[in-house]
Amino acid sequence: MASPKLFGEFHAGRDSTPLDLPAVRRIGIQDLRLALEKGLDDFWAMPSHLVFFALIYPALGLLLARLAVGYDVLPLVFPLVAGFALLGPVAATGLYVLSRRREQGLESTWKDAWGVLRAPSFPSIAALGLVLMVIFIFWLYVAQSIYILNFGYAQPESPEQFLRQVLTTPQGHALIVEGVLAGFCFAVLVLAISIVSFPLMLDRNVGPIVAVLTSIRATLRNPLMVALWGIVVTAGLVVGSAPALVGLILTMPILGHASWHLYRRMVE
Repeated sequence: MASPKLFGEFHAGRDSTPLDLPAVRRIGIQDLRLALEKGLDDFWAMPSHLVFFALIYPALGLLLARLAVGYDVLPLVFPLVAGFALLGPVAATGLYVLSRRREQGLESTWKDAWGVLRAPSFPSIAALGLVLMVIFIFWLYVAQSIYILNFGYAQPESPEQFLRQVLTTPQGHALIVEGVLAGFCFAVLVLAISIVSFPLMLDRNVGPIVAVLTSIRATLRNPLMVALWGIVVTAGLVVGSAPALVGLILTMPILGHASWHLYRRMVE
């Protein structure tokens, strides 16, 4: 049996039940700004650990580039990159641990990011992470179906041909519009169920249902601010994706820490 001392730092009051949802606050632009400022402050205070942690994303980018060499998965490269945003809340849990430790005045190393594995609510975190993975796979299926609907099963012979098809043909224009609309729907779904759910499960020993319901309530109470936050995250991912996703070494840790502080602003 795990010792209370090992897990004690993850408890914050009594456990919640499905009928005992945490209260959510109404926030404004000032709260978004403060969350970003504190996220940046966390990054500068602990850059070595965060850069190490964020290397996962450039590594995935290099893997995608290798897969695209054969051109058979070329139509899925952009959906794969865009899909990182769907899995971001899961990957950021280690950053939440570091931000939480800094709040408590504790010294941290990059190894502390893996403290999430010792959290009492880790099974709940893993379960909701699995849900996001299923959503991610379904998004890839939808993206592939949109491509087939417009171009059939023939694969592009080169990246240049693929770009020419997408940018200069009616089918390509339809692919862009349909892909953006589908991606928007997936992004809204994931943002609504995850904007505070993962930090909440880490901060308090609650189950995924309580966490998701709290996240949805926070979204419904702050629809405009959540939409603005989604735009901020999207902009950060776009900027960080160039060149070759290396910029994510900076943007992902900052956004991850800022998400923790946004949770602090939204949930009492």
